[in-house]
Amino acid sequence: MEQFKIWDEMSDLEQAAATWWDLYKDVHGVRPRGVDTSNWTLEGFKAQINALCIALEEVVAEQREAEQRAVVKFEDRVANLLHPGTNRERVIAWLMDAEGVNGDFEYFCFTQGLPYGYFTR
Repeated sequence: MEQFKIWDEMSDLEQAAATWWDLYKDVHGVRPRGVDTSNWTLEGFKAQINALCIALEEVVAEQREAEQRAVVKFEDRVANLLHPGTNRERVIAWLMDAEGVNGDFEYFCFTQGLPYGYFTR
């Protein structure tokens, strides 16, 4: 069985392939399948990596916009559930209970589309 190489043991071509592999997932959400890269050159990988970097910037921008919309929607929901005799923390606890997240604020952020760490800011 072949041992995994550490980064410093990889050739430039192997490092480029690993970078492309990870970047592809960051952009598309899945690892590349069915793509034969066995004949790609270092220059070919670099071109693909540059294209993926541009695409990743767009994905990140879209994600930030979606998170901002989710924050507005969430805060509107909290405001609509507030009434005399309750407070923001209680309303959020109700919403978390309804979502079944068992007190996990980060998972709750995920289920609501909120930015991670939203409740620790």
